[in-house]
Amino acid sequence: MTAAAAFDAVLDRTVAPGYSRFGFAARRRCWPDDDPAPGALLGRTALVTGANSGIGKAIAAGLAELGATVLMTVRDHERGEAARRDVLAQLPDADLVVEQCDVADLAAVRRFADSLIDRHVRLDLVIHNAGVLPAERTEGPDGHELSLTTHVLGPILLTELLLPALAASPDPRVVLMSSGGMYAQPLPDGDVEYRSGEYRGAAAYARSKRIQVALTPLLAQRWASSGVTVAAMHPGWADTPGLADALPGFRRLTRPLLRTAEQAADTAVWLSATEPTPPSGLFWHDRRPRPSHYRRGTRYDDAALHRVWRHCAVAAGLAR
Repeated sequence: MTAAAAFDAVLDRTVAPGYSRFGFAARRRCWPDDDPAPGALLGRTALVTGANSGIGKAIAAGLAELGATVLMTVRDHERGEAARRDVLAQLPDADLVVEQCDVADLAAVRRFADSLIDRHVRLDLVIHNAGVLPAERTEGPDGHELSLTTHVLGPILLTELLLPALAASPDPRVVLMSSGGMYAQPLPDGDVEYRSGEYRGAAAYARSKRIQVALTPLLAQRWASSGVTVAAMHPGWADTPGLADALPGFRRLTRPLLRTAEQAADTAVWLSATEPTPPSGLFWHDRRPRPSHYRRGTRYDDAALHRVWRHCAVAAGLAR
């Protein structure tokens, strides 16, 4: 292991330094020749969910700056248009289109995918960034816990329905925005919907992100026949409107350490544009693959993983 790799590993395992703006700055010095080339995404179309603010808006801007047509996919069309105007103020030549879809509503996901397939024969990139952190246990329109639906069921279903358009791309890629908080949570194979025990929003969020990361290798296998590369990643600690709303106490304590939205978006943009295509099925942070476990208590066996997969596949109404 090189000295730089050893330093990177120490940053990762000590959490606060590695997840902070200082960890990003330290690693950034190791990437002088690693940035995607200007115009790397010219001619490509990218869909970004949750693109109205924070990390999602920064991802949309980063992809547009590299030449992509970006479908800024949001629940609230007016907020999406406001975000589009913000990005255009920085990048007047950006090709941005606001799309409306609530990924927590599986019927809406199906309608949206049908419409998108009719309008876009080819889709190159899908970045699943939309997120929620409900204070109380809440169910989406389909009767599933809201964090699970938003972070797992909706993204899986949407990708599945968009496979014909993704398969038309020479290099389709899907990125799932996870969270470093998932390291603290085991796979909830006996209670995927968080029906037992005291419900805590932050725990529900982290549990759903654990499921995301656990399923990433399975999704990579499932979608390999369509040529799709699948990656999960976490952005570190970022100062975003979502954090301010959901965890104001954490934000007050850590604000000097928090990354900008652009720093948090960096790996998603990099995974979308870097060459050669990254290996599929891995978990990333700051442009490097990371372990999916640091605690013995979070490990699971194949039987537990497949119980979670079966629950999610049935809940999302997958055709096969």
